[in-house]
Amino acid sequence: MELHWLIPLILVALFFDFLNGFHDAANSIATVVATRVLSPQFAVFWAAFFNLVGPFCFGTHVASTIGKGIIDVSIVTPHLVLAALSGAIVWNIVTWYYGLPSSSSHALIGGLVGAGLYDGGLAAMKMQGIGKVVLFIFVSPLVGFLLAGVIMVIVAWICRRRAPYKVDQGFRKLQLLSSALYSIGHGTNDAQKTMGIIFMLLVSGNFIAAGSAIPGWVIVLCSLAIAMGTAFGGWRIVRTMGSRITRLNPCGGFCAETAGAIALFGSSLMGVPVSTTHTITGAIVGVGTTVRYSAVRWRVATRVVWAWVITIPASAAIAMLSQVIIHYVSPR
Repeated sequence: MELHWLIPLILVALFFDFLNGFHDAANSIATVVATRVLSPQFAVFWAAFFNLVGPFCFGTHVASTIGKGIIDVSIVTPHLVLAALSGAIVWNIVTWYYGLPSSSSHALIGGLVGAGLYDGGLAAMKMQGIGKVVLFIFVSPLVGFLLAGVIMVIVAWICRRRAPYKVDQGFRKLQLLSSALYSIGHGTNDAQKTMGIIFMLLVSGNFIAAGSAIPGWVIVLCSLAIAMGTAFGGWRIVRTMGSRITRLNPCGGFCAETAGAIALFGSSLMGVPVSTTHTITGAIVGVGTTVRYSAVRWRVATRVVWAWVITIPASAAIAMLSQVIIHYVSPR
Protein backbone atom coordinates (compact mmCIF):
# COMPACT_ATOMS: atom_id res chain seq x y z
CA MET A 1 0.00 0.00 0.00
CA GLU A 2 1.39 3.37 -0.97
CA LEU A 3 1.31 6.53 1.14
CA HIS A 4 -1.23 8.25 -1.14
CA TRP A 5 -3.70 5.49 -0.19
CA LEU A 6 -2.75 5.28 3.47
CA ILE A 7 -3.39 8.88 4.51
CA PRO A 8 -6.92 9.21 3.02
CA LEU A 9 -7.92 5.85 4.53
CA ILE A 10 -6.65 6.89 7.96
CA LEU A 11 -8.75 10.05 7.62
CA VAL A 12 -11.84 7.96 6.73
CA ALA A 13 -11.12 5.73 9.75
CA LEU A 14 -10.87 8.81 11.99
CA PHE A 15 -14.17 10.06 10.54
CA PHE A 16 -15.74 6.76 11.57
CA ASP A 17 -14.20 7.23 15.03
CA PHE A 18 -15.69 10.73 15.20
CA LEU A 19 -19.05 9.34 14.09
CA ASN A 20 -18.73 6.61 16.73
CA GLY A 21 -18.39 9.26 19.44
CA PHE A 22 -21.20 11.30 17.87
CA HIS A 23 -23.51 8.29 17.55
CA ASP A 24 -22.65 6.85 20.97
CA ALA A 25 -22.70 10.16 22.86
CA ALA A 26 -26.09 8.98 24.09
CA ASN A 27 -24.39 6.08 25.89
CA SER A 28 -22.12 8.42 27.77
CA ILE A 29 -24.59 11.15 28.69
CA ALA A 30 -28.14 9.77 28.52
CA THR A 31 -28.42 8.77 32.16
CA VAL A 32 -26.76 11.88 33.58
CA VAL A 33 -28.96 14.11 31.38
CA ALA A 34 -32.14 12.13 32.06
CA THR A 35 -31.66 12.57 35.81
CA ARG A 36 -30.91 16.29 35.29
CA VAL A 37 -27.62 16.07 37.13
CA LEU A 38 -25.92 17.83 34.21
CA SER A 39 -27.24 19.93 31.37
CA PRO A 40 -26.90 18.32 27.92
CA GLN A 41 -24.36 20.93 26.84
CA PHE A 42 -22.09 20.37 29.84
CA ALA A 43 -22.63 16.61 29.88
CA VAL A 44 -21.23 16.05 26.37
CA PHE A 45 -18.02 17.89 27.21
CA TRP A 46 -17.77 16.01 30.51
CA ALA A 47 -18.12 12.72 28.62
CA ALA A 48 -15.79 13.85 25.81
CA PHE A 49 -12.98 14.60 28.27
CA PHE A 50 -13.20 11.17 29.87
CA ASN A 51 -13.60 9.49 26.45
CA LEU A 52 -10.22 11.07 25.68
CA VAL A 53 -8.69 9.69 28.89
CA GLY A 54 -10.11 6.17 28.42
CA PRO A 55 -7.82 4.71 25.71
CA PHE A 56 -4.74 5.43 27.83
CA CYS A 57 -6.01 3.46 30.84
CA PHE A 58 -6.49 -0.19 29.85
CA GLY A 59 -3.99 -1.03 27.12
CA THR A 60 -4.82 -1.84 23.50
CA HIS A 61 -6.13 -5.42 23.73
CA VAL A 62 -9.35 -4.57 21.88
CA ALA A 63 -7.40 -2.91 19.05
CA SER A 64 -5.37 -6.10 18.64
CA THR A 65 -8.58 -8.16 18.36
CA ILE A 66 -9.96 -5.88 15.62
CA GLY A 67 -6.62 -5.60 13.80
CA LYS A 68 -5.73 -9.30 13.89
CA GLY A 69 -8.69 -11.35 15.07
CA ILE A 70 -11.63 -10.75 12.68
CA ILE A 71 -10.24 -11.28 9.17
CA ASP A 72 -6.93 -12.46 7.76
CA VAL A 73 -4.62 -9.44 7.49
CA SER A 74 -3.04 -10.86 4.33
CA ILE A 75 -6.20 -10.06 2.30
CA VAL A 76 -6.41 -6.45 3.49
CA THR A 77 -6.33 -3.91 0.67
CA PRO A 78 -7.26 -0.22 0.49
CA HIS A 79 -10.51 -1.22 -1.25
CA LEU A 80 -11.42 -3.66 1.51
CA VAL A 81 -10.84 -1.15 4.31
CA LEU A 82 -12.74 1.57 2.48
CA ALA A 83 -15.69 -0.78 1.93
CA ALA A 84 -15.67 -1.94 5.56
CA LEU A 85 -15.65 1.64 6.84
CA SER A 86 -18.39 2.58 4.34
CA GLY A 87 -20.63 -0.18 5.69
CA ALA A 88 -20.11 0.98 9.27
CA ILE A 89 -20.50 4.69 8.50
CA VAL A 90 -23.68 4.30 6.42
CA TRP A 91 -25.31 2.08 9.04
CA ASN A 92 -24.38 4.54 11.82
CA ILE A 93 -25.97 7.40 9.89
CA VAL A 94 -29.15 5.41 9.20
CA THR A 95 -29.59 4.37 12.85
CA TRP A 96 -28.75 7.88 14.08
CA TYR A 97 -31.41 9.33 11.78
CA TYR A 98 -34.06 7.00 13.19
CA GLY A 99 -32.86 7.47 16.77
CA LEU A 100 -31.87 3.81 17.22
CA PRO A 101 -29.02 3.16 19.70
CA SER A 102 -27.32 0.48 17.61
CA SER A 103 -23.71 -0.56 18.04
CA SER A 104 -20.98 1.31 16.16
CA SER A 105 -18.62 -1.49 17.19
CA HIS A 106 -20.73 -4.19 15.59
CA ALA A 107 -21.29 -2.00 12.54
CA LEU A 108 -17.52 -1.88 12.05
CA ILE A 109 -17.14 -5.62 12.61
CA GLY A 110 -20.00 -6.28 10.20
CA GLY A 111 -18.29 -4.05 7.65
CA LEU A 112 -15.04 -5.99 8.02
CA VAL A 113 -16.85 -9.32 7.70
CA GLY A 114 -18.80 -8.23 4.60
CA ALA A 115 -15.78 -6.77 2.83
CA GLY A 116 -13.63 -9.76 3.86
CA LEU A 117 -16.18 -12.27 2.58
CA TYR A 118 -16.32 -10.48 -0.76
CA ASP A 119 -12.55 -10.57 -1.21
CA GLY A 120 -11.45 -13.74 0.56
CA GLY A 121 -14.53 -15.87 1.22
CA LEU A 122 -15.02 -17.91 4.39
CA ALA A 123 -11.35 -18.91 4.42
CA ALA A 124 -10.41 -15.32 5.28
CA MET A 125 -12.69 -15.24 8.32
CA LYS A 126 -11.19 -15.80 11.79
CA MET A 127 -14.12 -17.63 13.31
CA GLN A 128 -12.79 -17.62 16.86
CA GLY A 129 -12.65 -13.81 16.96
CA ILE A 130 -16.00 -13.42 15.20
CA GLY A 131 -17.57 -16.01 17.50
CA LYS A 132 -16.34 -14.09 20.55
CA VAL A 133 -17.95 -10.90 19.23
CA VAL A 134 -21.26 -12.65 18.47
CA LEU A 135 -21.28 -14.29 21.92
CA PHE A 136 -20.85 -10.94 23.64
CA ILE A 137 -23.82 -9.49 21.74
CA PHE A 138 -25.79 -11.48 24.31
CA VAL A 139 -23.31 -11.51 27.20
CA SER A 140 -22.61 -7.76 27.48
CA PRO A 141 -26.22 -6.58 27.95
CA LEU A 142 -26.85 -9.52 30.30
CA VAL A 143 -23.81 -8.60 32.40
CA GLY A 144 -24.93 -4.95 32.44
CA PHE A 145 -28.45 -6.04 33.41
CA LEU A 146 -27.32 -8.30 36.26
CA LEU A 147 -24.67 -5.93 37.63
CA ALA A 148 -27.07 -2.97 37.58
CA GLY A 149 -29.78 -4.99 39.30
CA VAL A 150 -27.42 -6.20 42.05
CA ILE A 151 -25.96 -2.72 42.61
CA MET A 152 -29.46 -1.21 42.70
CA VAL A 153 -30.63 -3.74 45.33
CA ILE A 154 -27.51 -3.13 47.47
CA VAL A 155 -27.92 0.65 47.24
CA ALA A 156 -31.64 0.43 48.07
CA TRP A 157 -30.86 -1.67 51.16
CA ILE A 158 -28.12 0.73 52.34
CA CYS A 159 -30.35 3.77 51.85
CA ARG A 160 -33.59 2.23 53.11
CA ARG A 161 -33.77 4.36 56.28
CA ARG A 162 -32.59 7.64 54.81
CA ALA A 163 -34.77 10.50 53.68
CA PRO A 164 -35.46 10.33 49.90
CA TYR A 165 -34.39 13.96 49.46
CA LYS A 166 -30.96 13.31 51.03
CA VAL A 167 -30.52 10.13 49.00
CA ASP A 168 -31.32 12.06 45.82
CA GLN A 169 -28.86 14.84 46.66
CA GLY A 170 -26.11 12.36 47.50
CA PHE A 171 -26.48 10.42 44.29
CA ARG A 172 -26.50 13.60 42.22
CA LYS A 173 -22.88 14.05 43.31
CA LEU A 174 -22.01 10.37 42.96
CA GLN A 175 -23.42 10.31 39.45
CA LEU A 176 -20.71 12.70 38.33
CA LEU A 177 -18.21 10.01 39.31
CA SER A 178 -20.16 7.13 37.74
CA SER A 179 -20.71 8.99 34.46
CA ALA A 180 -16.97 9.78 34.32
CA LEU A 181 -16.13 6.10 34.89
CA TYR A 182 -18.57 5.01 32.21
CA SER A 183 -17.15 7.52 29.73
CA ILE A 184 -13.64 6.20 30.45
CA GLY A 185 -14.94 2.70 29.70
CA HIS A 186 -16.60 3.94 26.50
CA GLY A 187 -13.42 5.62 25.30
CA THR A 188 -11.32 2.60 26.30
CA ASN A 189 -13.36 0.06 24.34
CA ASP A 190 -14.67 2.06 21.39
CA ALA A 191 -11.67 4.16 20.34
CA GLN A 192 -9.58 0.99 20.17
CA LYS A 193 -11.71 -0.36 17.33
CA THR A 194 -10.49 2.41 15.04
CA MET A 195 -6.96 1.89 16.34
CA GLY A 196 -7.30 -1.71 15.14
CA ILE A 197 -8.35 -0.59 11.66
CA ILE A 198 -5.41 1.81 11.35
CA PHE A 199 -3.07 -0.87 12.70
CA MET A 200 -4.41 -3.23 10.01
CA LEU A 201 -3.66 -0.61 7.35
CA LEU A 202 -0.12 -0.07 8.62
CA VAL A 203 0.61 -3.82 8.70
CA SER A 204 -0.88 -4.50 5.26
CA GLY A 205 1.17 -1.64 3.81
CA ASN A 206 4.37 -2.97 5.46
CA PHE A 207 4.77 0.24 7.45
CA ILE A 208 5.02 -1.78 10.70
CA ALA A 209 5.38 -5.47 11.56
CA ALA A 210 2.33 -7.56 12.49
CA GLY A 211 3.73 -8.15 15.99
CA SER A 212 4.32 -4.46 16.70
CA ALA A 213 2.58 -2.47 19.41
CA ILE A 214 -0.04 0.12 18.44
CA PRO A 215 1.92 3.33 17.67
CA GLY A 216 1.44 6.16 20.15
CA TRP A 217 0.30 8.62 17.48
CA VAL A 218 -2.53 6.23 16.51
CA ILE A 219 -3.75 6.11 20.12
CA VAL A 220 -3.67 9.92 20.39
CA LEU A 221 -5.50 10.53 17.07
CA CYS A 222 -8.24 7.96 17.78
CA SER A 223 -8.73 9.28 21.32
CA LEU A 224 -9.12 12.84 20.03
CA ALA A 225 -11.50 11.81 17.23
CA ILE A 226 -13.93 9.92 19.49
CA ALA A 227 -13.82 12.71 22.09
CA MET A 228 -14.64 15.32 19.44
CA GLY A 229 -17.54 13.19 18.19
CA THR A 230 -18.93 12.89 21.70
CA ALA A 231 -18.61 16.65 22.17
CA PHE A 232 -20.88 17.23 19.17
CA GLY A 233 -23.40 14.73 20.56
CA GLY A 234 -25.99 12.45 19.01
CA TRP A 235 -29.11 14.10 20.38
CA ARG A 236 -31.66 11.94 18.55
CA ILE A 237 -30.53 8.86 20.48
CA VAL A 238 -30.29 10.56 23.89
CA ARG A 239 -34.07 10.62 24.24
CA THR A 240 -34.41 6.89 23.54
CA MET A 241 -31.65 5.91 25.96
CA GLY A 242 -32.42 8.44 28.68
CA SER A 243 -36.18 8.33 29.06
CA ARG A 244 -38.06 6.12 26.62
CA ILE A 245 -36.79 2.76 27.93
CA THR A 246 -37.40 3.64 31.60
CA ARG A 247 -37.43 6.70 33.82
CA LEU A 248 -34.26 7.16 35.84
CA ASN A 249 -33.54 9.04 39.06
CA PRO A 250 -29.97 9.91 40.20
CA CYS A 251 -29.71 6.68 42.21
CA GLY A 252 -30.77 4.58 39.20
CA GLY A 253 -28.47 6.55 36.90
CA PHE A 254 -25.53 5.93 39.24
CA CYS A 255 -26.24 2.19 39.38
CA ALA A 256 -26.62 1.88 35.58
CA GLU A 257 -23.44 3.82 34.83
CA THR A 258 -21.40 1.99 37.48
CA ALA A 259 -22.54 -1.39 36.16
CA GLY A 260 -21.77 -0.33 32.59
CA ALA A 261 -18.31 0.93 33.56
CA ILE A 262 -17.40 -2.32 35.37
CA ALA A 263 -18.53 -4.40 32.39
CA LEU A 264 -16.56 -2.25 29.93
CA PHE A 265 -13.38 -2.28 32.02
CA GLY A 266 -13.52 -6.07 32.24
CA SER A 267 -14.18 -6.60 28.52
CA SER A 268 -11.41 -4.15 27.55
CA LEU A 269 -8.87 -5.99 29.69
CA MET A 270 -9.96 -9.27 28.03
CA GLY A 271 -9.63 -7.71 24.56
CA VAL A 272 -13.31 -8.23 23.70
CA PRO A 273 -14.77 -5.51 21.42
CA VAL A 274 -18.19 -5.30 23.08
CA SER A 275 -20.94 -2.85 22.31
CA THR A 276 -21.10 0.02 24.79
CA THR A 277 -24.66 0.56 23.56
CA HIS A 278 -25.69 -2.98 24.47
CA THR A 279 -23.98 -2.77 27.84
CA ILE A 280 -25.58 0.47 29.05
CA THR A 281 -28.98 -0.49 27.64
CA GLY A 282 -28.86 -3.76 29.60
CA ALA A 283 -27.87 -1.81 32.70
CA ILE A 284 -30.74 0.69 32.27
CA VAL A 285 -33.25 -2.16 31.86
CA GLY A 286 -31.74 -3.86 34.93
CA VAL A 287 -32.30 -0.74 37.02
CA GLY A 288 -35.86 -0.34 35.74
CA THR A 289 -36.71 -3.99 36.42
CA THR A 290 -35.63 -3.76 40.07
CA VAL A 291 -38.09 -0.91 40.57
CA ARG A 292 -40.93 -2.89 38.99
CA TYR A 293 -41.35 -4.92 35.82
CA SER A 294 -43.81 -2.43 34.33
CA ALA A 295 -41.30 0.43 34.79
CA VAL A 296 -39.55 -0.77 31.60
CA ARG A 297 -41.14 0.12 28.28
CA TRP A 298 -40.61 -3.30 26.75
CA ARG A 299 -41.89 -2.26 23.34
CA VAL A 300 -39.11 0.33 23.02
CA ALA A 301 -36.56 -2.12 24.44
CA THR A 302 -37.62 -4.75 21.89
CA ARG A 303 -37.18 -2.24 19.04
CA VAL A 304 -33.67 -1.50 20.29
CA VAL A 305 -32.83 -5.22 20.46
CA TRP A 306 -33.96 -5.72 16.85
CA ALA A 307 -31.56 -2.93 15.85
CA TRP A 308 -28.78 -4.90 17.57
CA VAL A 309 -29.68 -8.14 15.80
CA ILE A 310 -29.59 -6.69 12.30
CA THR A 311 -26.54 -4.40 12.74
CA ILE A 312 -23.83 -6.91 11.74
CA PRO A 313 -25.68 -8.39 8.71
CA ALA A 314 -26.88 -4.94 7.57
CA SER A 315 -23.44 -3.30 7.76
CA ALA A 316 -21.90 -6.42 6.15
CA ALA A 317 -24.35 -6.18 3.25
CA ILE A 318 -23.60 -2.45 2.80
CA ALA A 319 -19.85 -3.21 2.85
CA MET A 320 -20.25 -5.90 0.19
CA LEU A 321 -22.26 -3.51 -1.97
CA SER A 322 -19.56 -0.90 -1.44
CA GLN A 323 -16.97 -3.43 -2.64
CA VAL A 324 -18.96 -4.01 -5.81
CA ILE A 325 -19.21 -0.26 -6.47
CA ILE A 326 -15.54 0.38 -5.64
CA HIS A 327 -14.33 -2.42 -7.93
CA TYR A 328 -16.64 -1.21 -10.70
CA VAL A 329 -15.48 2.43 -10.61
CA SER A 330 -11.81 1.91 -9.75
CA PRO A 331 -9.33 1.86 -12.62
CA ARG A 332 -8.29 -1.62 -13.78
